[in-house]
Amino acid sequence: MSWDYPNPFVHRVRVGADAIDRMQHVNNVRYLEYLEQTAWAHTEHLGLGWEVYERLNTGVVAHRTEIDYLRAALLGDELHIATWCTANDGKLRLERSYQIRRPADDATIVRAVTQWISVDLKSGRPKRMPAEFAAAYRVTGG
Repeated sequence: MSWDYPNPFVHRVRVGADAIDRMQHVNNVRYLEYLEQTAWAHTEHLGLGWEVYERLNTGVVAHRTEIDYLRAALLGDELHIATWCTANDGKLRLERSYQIRRPADDATIVRAVTQWISVDLKSGRPKRMPAEFAAAYRVTGG
């Protein structure tokens, strides 16, 4: 696979019938769900499961997502969704980049970037990220 950055975290999905829209390809909303699933899988891989978020009373919420749809994925396609932390100020903001590839033809289907903000889980207000977040969400791409 030709990844945009080295050493990605990769989450794999198989496109099911529930992802297909009237145009007979994956609906654009489903790609956002794939990105969110991949972000959580990577977060848990980094040792920051929901129980850690609750213990620290801190989480990250999406502030902005940009998605470039480059090709259509179809029913039955296997997709590899890669992610990297591409920026982290160690305070409030981190950035996660994504690349969705179809291994059958080595095509990039989607590229995306999400800006995340560290927040207090109880109030929902911005909150300085704990040292655990700054360390785990270290920049690995970009």
